[in-house]
Amino acid sequence: MTPCILNLETSTSVCSVALAAGEEVLFEKAAFEGPSHAALLGTFVSEALAALKETGKRLDAVAVSSGPGSYTGLRIGVSMAKGLCFGLNIPLIAVPTLDCLAAEAIRQNGGASDTLYCAMLDARRMEVYAALYDSALQVVRPVAAEVIDASSYASFLSEGKVCFFGNGSDKCRSVLQSPNARFLDGVFPLATAMLPLSMQAFAARRFEDVAYFEPFYLKEFQATVAKNKVLGK
Repeated sequence: MTPCILNLETSTSVCSVALAAGEEVLFEKAAFEGPSHAALLGTFVSEALAALKETGKRLDAVAVSSGPGSYTGLRIGVSMAKGLCFGLNIPLIAVPTLDCLAAEAIRQNGGASDTLYCAMLDARRMEVYAALYDSALQVVRPVAAEVIDASSYASFLSEGKVCFFGNGSDKCRSVLQSPNARFLDGVFPLATAMLPLSMQAFAARRFEDVAYFEPFYLKEFQATVAKNKVLGK
């Protein structure tokens, strides 16, 4: 039986919801106007559940972006996801924000296989939270908290093209001077990009403990950066 999963993405200023049964998208909606998740998410979810009711299908799980990301945005998304899971007695799936962001960038870039994809979320000053992927969304370099300078990603850029995207990538434009550095604008983590990832997690039964699950906030990243500076890393 094909699972029906509701996906919620609220980790950045974009609020988005997508409902799918396998590869069939039953509902999708996104707002790009700014951080208004508290006002919009409940409405989007209600509309998605109304669309679900019309199909006669039942909801099998809720997937939520797990961070890193905005403290307020993630709290709103996770609270909504937990409430639905508790109320309907269905599993909770967590999808890492950078995986979702990379999936969207790979799609927008036509899945170019000669390129590495660097998903970046802004923290403050020259600090970012980033991970590197290949065109198959396989992790090339795990998620790391880092401060961007002229030597960042030098080993990867010396070997080929690297596409940078996400709201942390703008601060790299004037710093990374390699001709192999590419920048992809207008890439946001979206609920539609979560669909294949949440389906894979459901098939593998990678579910979270609804009572104890907590997302990864950018403020935790900032603490990591500060610790690394003290340790000289």
